[in-house]
Amino acid sequence: MNEFFRPIARVKSINRRNFLEFYYKPQMPVVIENLTENWLAYKKWSLSYIKDIAGDKIVPLYDASPINYLRKVNEPVARMKMTEYIDLLQKGPTDLRIFLYSLMRHVPDLKNDFQFPQIGIRLMKELPMLFFGGEGSAVFMHYDIDLANILHFHFHGKKQCILFPPSDSKYMYKVPYSVICREDIDFENIDFKKWPALRYTHGHIAEISHGETLYIPEGWWHHMKYMTPGFSMSLRALPHSIAHLGQGMYNIFIMRHIDNLMRKHGGRKWMEYKNKRAIIHTHKLLGIE
Repeated sequence: MNEFFRPIARVKSINRRNFLEFYYKPQMPVVIENLTENWLAYKKWSLSYIKDIAGDKIVPLYDASPINYLRKVNEPVARMKMTEYIDLLQKGPTDLRIFLYSLMRHVPDLKNDFQFPQIGIRLMKELPMLFFGGEGSAVFMHYDIDLANILHFHFHGKKQCILFPPSDSKYMYKVPYSVICREDIDFENIDFKKWPALRYTHGHIAEISHGETLYIPEGWWHHMKYMTPGFSMSLRALPHSIAHLGQGMYNIFIMRHIDNLMRKHGGRKWMEYKNKRAIIHTHKLLGIE
C-alpha cells in the first residue's frame, strides 16, 4: 500500500513565515511534530484524563456501517456516557467513534489546556472539535463540507492519515450531493481493477502520534484510521480561496438540505442512484462505459 502513497512532509517545528510560504500558500499538507510541546494538553491529555474530566457527559457515537437513507447526515447510531465509551476503547478494538464533539460547549475546562498556534492563519475560536476512536476504527474518505483549512492535533496513541488533493476529485468516485466517495473502496488496499480511476490520483500518507499536528489544506480528501485507541482535536480556518468559500457555503446551506430531502422522499433508490452515478461519472472521464 505505502508504495502508492507519497509520505507527507514532516518538520520538528515551524514559524509563521515558513508555514505560509511552504504549506499554506501552495496548499500542501505537513506534519508538525512539536507544535504542542508547550501545551498543558501535551502532558495531561490521555483517555484517562478525559474520563476524569468528562466521564459523565453523554456522547454521540458513530460506526463503520454505510450511510443509511433512514438517517440524516452525521446522525449518531448510539449514545452513552463518556466513561463507558472510554472503558469500551480500552477493552479492545471497536468501530465506534465520536465525531465532531464540541469541546467549548461540552467540556469548557479543556480550553485551558491548549493555545491557538500563531502560524499565520486565523483560526475560528469557537470551533475546536474532538474526535475519538478505538483500535482499527476508521473515518471514511471525505473532505470537510466547509472546505476549511484544518490543524489536526492527535493525542494518546497513533493514527494513520491518507490524503488526496482536491485536484484528484474527478478520479475519486465522488458521490453526488455529498462530500464522500464510494464507501466500498478500501483505500488501504486499493483494487485498481475495480476502481481504475484511482491510478491517476496522488495519495499522501502519514502516521501521527501523541502531540503531533497534521495540517490538512482546504478541500483535501482525508481518511483517518486509529492504529490504537486515541483522540484528536481539530482547529479550523476559513478557506482562503473565494471559490472554496462559495462552495463551502453552497454545501452547508443548499446541498446538504437537498440530500436530506431526497433521502426522506427517495429512500434507498436515491442512495443507489447516487452510488451508480459516482461510477458512471468517474469512468466517463476515462472513456469506460
